[in-house]
Amino acid sequence: MTTDILAYGEAMVEFNQRQHDARMYLQGFGGDTSNFCIAAARQGARSGYISALGNDHFGQKLRELWLAEQVDASHVASDAQAATGVYFVSHDQNGHHFDYLRAGSAASRYASAQLPLAAIAAAKVLHLSGISLAISASACDAGLAAMAHARKHGVRTSLDTNLRLKLWPLERAQEKMREAFALCDICLPSWDDISALTGLDDRDAIVDTLLSYGIGLVAFKLGAEGCYVATAGERRLVPAYGVEAVDATGAGDCFGGAFIARLTAGDDPFRAARYANVCAALSTTGYGAVAPIPRAAQVEEILGSS
Repeated sequence: MTTDILAYGEAMVEFNQRQHDARMYLQGFGGDTSNFCIAAARQGARSGYISALGNDHFGQKLRELWLAEQVDASHVASDAQAATGVYFVSHDQNGHHFDYLRAGSAASRYASAQLPLAAIAAAKVLHLSGISLAISASACDAGLAAMAHARKHGVRTSLDTNLRLKLWPLERAQEKMREAFALCDICLPSWDDISALTGLDDRDAIVDTLLSYGIGLVAFKLGAEGCYVATAGERRLVPAYGVEAVDATGAGDCFGGAFIARLTAGDDPFRAARYANVCAALSTTGYGAVAPIPRAAQVEEILGSS
């Protein structure tokens, strides 16, 4: 069976601090592109993942997760010489904070020669993020090569900006993300990321810049304000869905997975954004990046009653 949506990047094991006891951490799973795949799968899309894991207990747990979530992991390599990445989420009055143990991880050692070229060419959408490109030079080369290969074979490419300056300096991020924008069909920026990458602070100026690369669709994630959806012919703010949020970890990844899933199912961009706004909002009502991601029935129930 052909996979509709393939994502490339790094999956990680998550330890999320419990607010009732600062010494306790709940083990879960994360990694922006893995979260994206699971969100897409829970909305009914056929999704798959391209990456590498350590040949370790945590790597096996991630494979079990993808099996349970019906995410195709047949293109995830095992690296006996490297570990699976881990990160910690802590919470205080200023929000949530991330600490990563990912240097030299299996995914960071991924190289272009490992890409499943036939699977990429057969997909409908290939998705990456800024983190996919930031974790190492070889991983960056592989990501850009995957995008170029997808473009060559008429596969749409999706890119979430997800800028992490702990992983690479801003100057290199700007250079490599410009290369990625030139290979991108659907861009999913967030405000802080794209402002830093472009040096702009006006919403429409940022959208103009992204569209000038040849990007056909921008879904600009604006948090509590909603999502600003733009094409060459139309721009519209799609309002957010209000909830009592407790943990926003992975909400942007959830939005992206739901948005691309609905696009591949045939929704127009504005309808897809409305769906994705609800999906992402619901994902903030529980702890962790994966566990609270809703399934299609939960989202459709809300959409049907609004």
